[in-house]
Amino acid sequence: MAKSFLSLENIEKRFPIPGKDDYIAVTDVNLQIQKDEIISIIGHSGCGKSTLLNMISGLDMQTSGFIFLKNKEITGPGPDRAVVFQNHSLLPWLTVYDNINMAVKKVMPELSPQELRARVEKFITMVNLDHAKDKYPGEISGGMKQRVGIARALSVKPDVLLMDEPFGALDSLTRANLQEHLMRIQQNVKNTVIIITHDVDEAVLLSDRVIMMTNGPEATIGEVLEVNLERPRDRVALQEDPEYIRCREAILEFLYKKFAKEDD
Repeated sequence: MAKSFLSLENIEKRFPIPGKDDYIAVTDVNLQIQKDEIISIIGHSGCGKSTLLNMISGLDMQTSGFIFLKNKEITGPGPDRAVVFQNHSLLPWLTVYDNINMAVKKVMPELSPQELRARVEKFITMVNLDHAKDKYPGEISGGMKQRVGIARALSVKPDVLLMDEPFGALDSLTRANLQEHLMRIQQNVKNTVIIITHDVDEAVLLSDRVIMMTNGPEATIGEVLEVNLERPRDRVALQEDPEYIRCREAILEFLYKKFAKEDD
């Protein structure tokens, strides 16, 4: 039987502790993700959100279980998955253009110089940074750096874009602006996106489904929330939308229960 586009099957991750029992970060995680779906993973600190992301990216390997992308098992990093971290991870000695150019050149060596330039410039334009393409990371704002990171990740044409709290270090206005950018870009590019977040409103605004994790250790998927909101989405109009309110309240109730249980 054909698998989903991205499939996590019976995932467990243990971390050995000398002289003690292993620390079990996540266990019994089963998740099927469809092509072009936007998924948010939310939960309290220590629930294994970033651990899951690292295993999907191939930067770390699960202790047991399997992860498949397009029916092929993930056994390490690959250009079919790109990661955007909270820290933009730009090379400070390269310009905006060159940070993106370097990634495309590495993943797509077959491109001619003209094709390479066209691709880099396409993604610079997509994140509205034409005016800053010759600037260095130290000369641009935090929000602009994250836009460069998103452009660099998408420019290599990944099947899955993985985002680990990409807007967490930004002020609320910049965060809102980048959320709008991401929604617009995803409508253009049409790839699968997985976002780690602590922000309930961000999860509902951006996602088709929200994966709610139980508290660690031995964290697992507690609930999966379907977000039945039409795209494109307008954050202002959604504030009064009954479905938006329902989703927001469902996540808050789940998180509150888990937090209260932890405090008992």
